[in-house]
Amino acid sequence: MARVTFLGLGVMGYPMAGHLKAAGHDVTVYNRTEAKAKSWVSDHGGASAPTPAEAATASEFVFACVGNDADLRAVCTGPEGAFAGMGEGTVFVDHTTVSAAVTREMAEAAEARGVAYVDAPISGGQAGAENGQLSIMCGGPQDAFDRALPVMECYAKICRRIGETGAGQTTKMCNQIAIAGLVQGLSEALHFAERAGLDGRAVVEVISQGAAGSWQMQNRYETMLDDKFDHGFAIDWMRKDLGICLSTADEIGAPLPVTALVDQFYKDVQAMGGSRWDTSALIARLRRLSQG
Repeated sequence: MARVTFLGLGVMGYPMAGHLKAAGHDVTVYNRTEAKAKSWVSDHGGASAPTPAEAATASEFVFACVGNDADLRAVCTGPEGAFAGMGEGTVFVDHTTVSAAVTREMAEAAEARGVAYVDAPISGGQAGAENGQLSIMCGGPQDAFDRALPVMECYAKICRRIGETGAGQTTKMCNQIAIAGLVQGLSEALHFAERAGLDGRAVVEVISQGAAGSWQMQNRYETMLDDKFDHGFAIDWMRKDLGICLSTADEIGAPLPVTALVDQFYKDVQAMGGSRWDTSALIARLRRLSQG
């Protein structure tokens, strides 16, 4: 078993850190809101620390799952950042979805201190984190990935190294691009069924067994039909991710016409007051449009 640190106890990080403790690892946690860290310790045991640097001291592996580029810099760098507390030869694993640019920046800062860096964004949503069934896409040195893999497997359905530093984040962009189009297509299909007077559940029972089937259909169609969006991955976070995708697409010359369109549809949902709704709330926009 390993000595590990987990930074960031949001809807994903809280259960992920719990899986590490349940597997027998020696876990220290840090959260910007200290009460959340104390709550985690009350639920799972282990220890908490007041700064990332103190949390990382003496750990073999440090994992982070925070909000965005600025949050990642904050927990990594500076006198209270995790890198300041990590020893040479340790491994930092970032599960946050961030830009490839900040990934390269943080990897260079880690390397300067003798710390190996793995970018390892995740997919699977809150349910995947709670059930230990996340898809993890990784970039970074092979040796660092190989060392961290047995620990990450505590909450993974699949964990694969795609390439060198930044490859994990770029793969996560592919994931979000694919999801955006899928959710819009599913929203249109379910809304079309409603307007045509069909039983949406019966429709999905049939079409999900054919070529139209998807994870989104299987896991989101019922709540979409019921107009319930208080779960899963928030639209604010999806727009953050799609912004990264679109910016990177401009840099590499990869047109994303559907992704750009769906991003604007999510902007419309935000204007409807749905910033914290699940990404499946695209169907709410269609219902609003059909009402005139």
